[in-house]
Amino acid sequence: RKEQEVDSKDAIILHQFSRPNNGVPSLSPFCLKMETYLRMADLPYQNYFDGKLSPQGKMPWIEYNHKKVSGTEFIIDFLEEKLGVNLNKNLGPHERAVSRAVTKMVEEHFYWTLAYCQWVENLHETRKMISMYGPFSDLLKWILCHLTKGIVKREMYGHGIGRFSEEEIYALMEKDMRSLAGLLGDKKYIMGPKLSTVDATVFGHLAQAMWTLPGTRPERLIKGELINLAMYCERIRRKFWPEWHHDDDNTLYESEESSETSKTHSPLQDFSFYSRTETFDEEGTENSISHTPDTDYTGHSLFDSDVDMDDCRDQEQCK
Repeated sequence: RKEQEVDSKDAIILHQFSRPNNGVPSLSPFCLKMETYLRMADLPYQNYFDGKLSPQGKMPWIEYNHKKVSGTEFIIDFLEEKLGVNLNKNLGPHERAVSRAVTKMVEEHFYWTLAYCQWVENLHETRKMISMYGPFSDLLKWILCHLTKGIVKREMYGHGIGRFSEEEIYALMEKDMRSLAGLLGDKKYIMGPKLSTVDATVFGHLAQAMWTLPGTRPERLIKGELINLAMYCERIRRKFWPEWHHDDDNTLYESEESSETSKTHSPLQDFSFYSRTETFDEEGTENSISHTPDTDYTGHSLFDSDVDMDDCRDQEQCK
């Protein structure tokens, strides 16, 4: 493959894996985290799906004015310093500490249980989602998946979590998911009514359980008992990924007025430069109330509002 010269002058070039063919932006929690963060911070960026790892062997990574930065934590630090963005400006010292603790739980523990489910136990389904074309695509996908499976199992063993049984690994996954559900409660976002960096992290990982692991225990858990996590994922998906539609959108998250056309599959666009404010309206006008499938009779969004779970249960009983 002939390498392309990338001109990153005053532009964020995001290197990441190719889009899968199931409508989800990425099978990598960290790639989805990074791209979601850029949209949350409203930073225009250009995707580069070359599959080439950073000099540190990381994915994703960015180039900005020919400076290469890898590791999502270092990328965010770099962008905050260079461009003055800060999603955590509303957090106090205690909240920042909690946010970092949650990030490390998700990235250093929960991630490995997802990787096990995705690349070991559910490898057959994952292989179907990989986008690869050509006369030998099936063979190449098979090789890629089994190589990845071996790498994941070896790294999990080195981490320590891979030394447990399948049942124990899923038990650890469930504890992490229940911890996230308890922390979120009926809040709009993890740390309260406003977005923070931890939301990009949590969404990037929970989205894998929500949309890339059909029929598995994490999917059943997030769409069943831990329904507040599912609604949280939907809030972020609809707000920051307006072009992301999914064939299996669950009617549980839709109102009865949702049209069938809104549920049809539409492939993700690869924007030359993506800017959230240029793609869709953030909140709409202040004095008008627009009714959409995601709003109630007052015009308040069913997904963007804080939900009082007790009130919802009471209303269900009355029905």
